[in-house]
Amino acid sequence: MSSIETQPRSVSQTQQYEECSWRFYLQRVERVVPRPAAWSHHGTAFHAVAEAFELSGRTMSEEEAVQLFSDRYSALVNKSLEVEPDTDRWLSAGRVGGGEDIERRYALGLEQVKHYVTDWADGHPTNTWSTPDGKPGLELYFMVELGGVRVRGYIDQLVDDGDGSVRPRDWKTGSMKSKFQLQTYGVAVRKRYGVEVNKADWYLAKDGRLSRPVRMDGVREEDVAERFAAMDAGVKRGDFPASPAFHCRFCDVSHACSFIQRVAT
Repeated sequence: MSSIETQPRSVSQTQQYEECSWRFYLQRVERVVPRPAAWSHHGTAFHAVAEAFELSGRTMSEEEAVQLFSDRYSALVNKSLEVEPDTDRWLSAGRVGGGEDIERRYALGLEQVKHYVTDWADGHPTNTWSTPDGKPGLELYFMVELGGVRVRGYIDQLVDDGDGSVRPRDWKTGSMKSKFQLQTYGVAVRKRYGVEVNKADWYLAKDGRLSRPVRMDGVREEDVAERFAAMDAGVKRGDFPASPAFHCRFCDVSHACSFIQRVAT
């Protein structure tokens, strides 16, 4: 388990460990092959379009955006089908099957892309912040030390608020939002670039709008670091208790988990 003990941590690792550290163990130590989910490919393809659109200075056409989403989504789905061709074994939300969910999310993603690059963009001029060396704040990689733990991640967008402060923005196609994620981004940007971060938000593709701003001015580095340090210490101790609950229904490694039988579905 030496590699998982020494590798940098991330928001997704930490939240997964906190929710169910046995899932963390199965996926990241035992390397159980996860079941695919169309919602994951939907999110990845939408992110690819949003990044490309913003990098183009918002000059990318709706047709180009739609084609990019279609190409990226199809490639991801086809790759997963090679690993798991039985779509009944795919994860899906609601009462639809995996095959129906693939088609449904393709259509939904196309509508969300069209809205982002036309209606929403036209009504919301946005200046993407650039790092001191001129790199656009889009899918921006960071690595910082928090509480003695190396923490890494990618920030979807850093928006220049025009008052000397920078606003982390996360693009969401699903309904799950994490203040801890935004708080980590805010702390990381302050630490890495020495700029002020007073607010953060989400672009909610489901609703085609921005969330209410999340205040960052009161977020302390030590509070964010505490969660990473606790997770890191648990992994190094080899402490991976199971936490069976409702979230088991959406766990992509539940097929390899003996504890899944303890919860009713």
